[in-house]
Amino acid sequence: MVTPNNTKIADKIIIEFSKTIEMFGLTTLEARLFIYLYLSEEALTLDEMSEALGKSKTSMSTNIRSLLELNLVTRVWKKGIRKDLYEANSQLFKAFMNTYLNRWIDATNQQLDGLEDIKQLSKTEGENNPSIKDHKQLMNRLDNIISFHLQIEMLFNEMKQNINR
Repeated sequence: MVTPNNTKIADKIIIEFSKTIEMFGLTTLEARLFIYLYLSEEALTLDEMSEALGKSKTSMSTNIRSLLELNLVTRVWKKGIRKDLYEANSQLFKAFMNTYLNRWIDATNQQLDGLEDIKQLSKTEGENNPSIKDHKQLMNRLDNIISFHLQIEMLFNEMKQNINR
């Protein structure tokens, strides 16, 4: 990855950049593993990552699987090497923004589904509610909250389209 002279600099990069990557919802180890792979000039095995980061091979396997699911790393093949090799996605901005936006879009959709369910339930309960004025006000607020979620979803989808152009 780096020469002994650059080890201190690489360590500082890993520590500082991991703080940024953690803001995208990755654990500290996932962030450090990704950065280590990103700084590496070659694809690495789990053994090499384990040794470099001082963590168990099992831990590396679990964390590399998470990074694979997020499309932040790729499994690569090299002739003559039987072990799996991994490398980081080199398009940092695109990779992280897509991952981040997908999480937000998924979360927004789940919350929107829950709010729509509440709206359907409240329609039947509203018919039996003696305080119709309070119920209407509550439904207005719920409609505003649903509208808010729809606007968020549209914004994130637009951002995702712009990133992938």
